Amino acid sequence: MRARLFLLILPLLLASCGRRPTDGATEGDTLRLRHASLLTVVRTDSFTQVDVADPWHEGHTLRRYLLVGAGRPLPHGLPEGTVVRTPLRRAVAFSTVHASLMAELHALDGLAAVCDSRYVVSPALRRALDSGRLADGGSSMTPDAERLLALRPDALFVSPYEGGGHGVLEQAGVPLIECADYMEASALGRAEWMRFYGLLFGCEARADSLFALVERRYESLRRQAPRGEACPTLLVDRMDGGTWYVPAARSTMGQIYTDAGARYAFADQAGRGSVPLAFETVLARAGEADLWLVKYGQRTDLTYSQLAADYPPYARFRAFRARRVYGCNTMHVPFYDETPFRPDLLLADLVGLFRHPDRREGRYFTPLHE
Repeated sequence: MRARLFLLILPLLLASCGRRPTDGATEGDTLRLRHASLLTVVRTDSFTQVDVADPWHEGHTLRRYLLVGAGRPLPHGLPEGTVVRTPLRRAVAFSTVHASLMAELHALDGLAAVCDSRYVVSPALRRALDSGRLADGGSSMTPDAERLLALRPDALFVSPYEGGGHGVLEQAGVPLIECADYMEASALGRAEWMRFYGLLFGCEARADSLFALVERRYESLRRQAPRGEACPTLLVDRMDGGTWYVPAARSTMGQIYTDAGARYAFADQAGRGSVPLAFETVLARAGEADLWLVKYGQRTDLTYSQLAADYPPYARFRAFRARRVYGCNTMHVPFYDETPFRPDLLLADLVGLFRHPDRREGRYFTPLHE
């Protein structure tokens, strides 16, 4: 078994060289990124250098990538970094988020597999999986290295975490693409990462065009959002194992709520990720909120009866009593497949809801039933 695994890894070791990033600058044309704060892209005549900043350690580089066209000889004097041969042809996406983006960019031919396929809602991805065109990569949380390497991938798209690593995958010789887009401080910042992914999959023009559309629509919708006294106060999410996690002010979701015209109850919480709070804290801060948005994933739609049965104190919120709770069932609605790179679609849904809270239908959020 070990011998077979080594033979699978050996060609990948020869094709890709992972090196520790340095702080040396590369001379070339810097790609102007308007919103993404964690990416720096520099083009030269023979390769493109992409630096991913460490979101948890300011001034440090999480990973450096050196993109070199497939079939071209490696340029002399490459800086230290991870060489990635482009365009990718057999990548594995550990998240349905990035696989869904590839579907929208018409680049599914560059994917060999997607992990956590049971969570796929996107029709295009579902068809690719059901037809066998796209393989099931297993669990993203407990990846089976032998199973993944048997696919002979040319890159693995993984999610970085503070202080975390990627185990045996680090030693496999396959480029690990650190998808730190979720740590961007703005919705458009995260969406702009599609331009980096476009470079990797050889669909740069389509990615640039899609992002320009997203940016234009997002900015237009933001100008249509409620202002002043018309802004509803907003509570989001619910208890999870005794703790209530809310998006921080500088998270992408925290910013979207504000951009959509809500007076978000936790807009003063520092950070880029989620903030854990006690129920009593949430009740004190958002007990009188006008609206309550709940994302959940289950076979049947959430109801007021179930919400109260799950945790009776939920009934103390004014939004619950006034029947102003709106749910998004992520098992049936492509919220996670679409919104990370199409925040304009989410913003349109939220602006419509905040301006017309009596509406009965929405792209993502709809009123709970009794």
